[in-house]
Amino acid sequence: MTQDLIRYDVLVQEALRGVVRKVMGEVAKTGLPGEHHFYVSFDTRHPGVRLSGRLRQRYPTEMTVVLQHQYWDLEVNDQWFEVNLSFSGIPERLHVPFNAVKGFVDPSVEFGLQFEVIAEGEEEEDGKPKLVPIEASDIPAPPPVEPVPEAAPRPETAAATATEEAPAEEPKDAPPAASATVVSLDKFRKK
Repeated sequence: MTQDLIRYDVLVQEALRGVVRKVMGEVAKTGLPGEHHFYVSFDTRHPGVRLSGRLRQRYPTEMTVVLQHQYWDLEVNDQWFEVNLSFSGIPERLHVPFNAVKGFVDPSVEFGLQFEVIAEGEEEEDGKPKLVPIEASDIPAPPPVEPVPEAAPRPETAAATATEEAPAEEPKDAPPAASATVVSLDKFRKK
């Protein structure tokens, strides 16, 4: 088999991360449109991830946040996003490089992406970033979305809710927690 000197796997990962970057950038400018909301899973050990010691201790390897009803000061650039969220009533500022993102789901439209984490500073012999494979089971299922009563007023500005509870591992015979479609590069690779 011919060696892939172009590294399509890296290019596809970068393109898919670009989708997340663009969507979050638009939300930072204009707020969440309609019923859209996001579950973002990321590797808390990744270089450049900044969160409090309290959260790092509670989530030593991975964390999932939900951007829906209460968030503040979402800031997005080409390399990272930052957002203020509240965890057990304590405000926190998170700084997450896009290369640390492992999963992105918008359950309102059943859309999801799964990523291989790009190991910063680690390169293969061709000088391209090294992709660290992850399994679909490594991405926690998003917490169940509770319906909002019709009488509940909608805030005029966009908001998000942070969840600090990573869902418990589901039994093997349990149905999937969400029906979002997750795209994995493994589907396109030749074996």
